[in-house]
Amino acid sequence: MLKRTLALTAGLALSLSAVLAQAAEVLKVSAIPDEAPTELLRKFEPLGKYLQQQLGMDVQFVPVADYPAVVEALATDRLDLAWLGGFTFVQARLKTGNAIPLVQREQDAQFTSKFITADPNVKSLADLKGKTFAFGSVSSTSGSLMPRYFMLKDGIKPESYFSRVGYSGAHDATVAWVQAGKVDAGVLNASVWQKLVDAGKVDTTKVKVFATTPAYFDYNWTVRGTLDPALAAKIKKAFLDLDPANPEHKKILDLQAASRFIETNPDNYKGIEEAARAADLLK
Repeated sequence: MLKRTLALTAGLALSLSAVLAQAAEVLKVSAIPDEAPTELLRKFEPLGKYLQQQLGMDVQFVPVADYPAVVEALATDRLDLAWLGGFTFVQARLKTGNAIPLVQREQDAQFTSKFITADPNVKSLADLKGKTFAFGSVSSTSGSLMPRYFMLKDGIKPESYFSRVGYSGAHDATVAWVQAGKVDAGVLNASVWQKLVDAGKVDTTKVKVFATTPAYFDYNWTVRGTLDPALAAKIKKAFLDLDPANPEHKKILDLQAASRFIETNPDNYKGIEEAARAADLLK
């Protein structure tokens, strides 16, 4: 009986070890839901296959319901790698104390937001006083935090300046709201705006850009602080090795709206933390 019990215990231990080993061989990746879920998955699939080849392990995309869910999943080790906006990274860093930004796109060092409208009489924010306005997600760096910060610096408090402030939840949704006349104007990240224009998904005879924010740091790929440093280094190298001169790599970079990836560090996002505190979005 004792031998059978010991054998059973040993078997369970081996099974548990196998399960844990299998789990360790899967890199769980996600992204803030700043676009439609189908679009996020379409953009990730070629990158996921590339990372799988470079890392020699399975790569799984894990959709999340909202921005806070990405932060929580990183904090509880349910995600290994995530595409974050600057503000979401600041939240993740403050919550975990050790989230590590690995790389950003070259343009993320000089990112901007675009103010758009379908009203031909709107030429500046001064023409929007008393009208309706849309941000993206409340946790979006380019769709909410930084545009709000720059407006506040110009003496515009959105909740009292506009007749109504709404949150569309995503950059493409903001464009849809403006184009449909649901709001008089809105703001979104410059990269998504250009992508929608290039894809013919916005009627530029109706919807126009009337202002652009100053530049700021934005998106990055972040790993949880408890990830094996050797694996984190391999992930960083995989991104840095993406070469636009390589046709297969160029396809991946194009889907990420990236010319190339460059290294980044937590200090790049101190300005965003300051903006968040100024907007009373961090306690």
